[in-house]
Amino acid sequence: MSKPWQPYALHILDAIAKIRRIQARGDLTRDEVLYDAALRNLQTLSEATQLLPDDKKVAFPAIPWREISDFRNILVHNYLGDIDALTVMTVIEKYLQPLESSVQAMLTGEIGKSGRGNG
Repeated sequence: MSKPWQPYALHILDAIAKIRRIQARGDLTRDEVLYDAALRNLQTLSEATQLLPDDKKVAFPAIPWREISDFRNILVHNYLGDIDALTVMTVIEKYLQPLESSVQAMLTGEIGKSGRGNG
């Protein structure tokens, strides 16, 4: 029996909401505390995406699932702390909304008749 995937999806949505609240507090590229908090939540959501079932993820081909997983590895194993803040901001601005929409659609079962999500 496999574990339910929904808690991981909710964890992703929670991390996205936290990142948005962090952004509302200031500029991540200028405040290292906000930046570190955002990185931690990106790591959390990246780890959680690895635990979503593949049959759910394939319905959202526009989401770069593999790259999200790889980004998690970069975040976790970058011991020198030299991840570029502008790159992190680009990731947040470009990918968070589509990821959020796709995960919400997974949870509500709003996958198109053709088997493709809105991702």
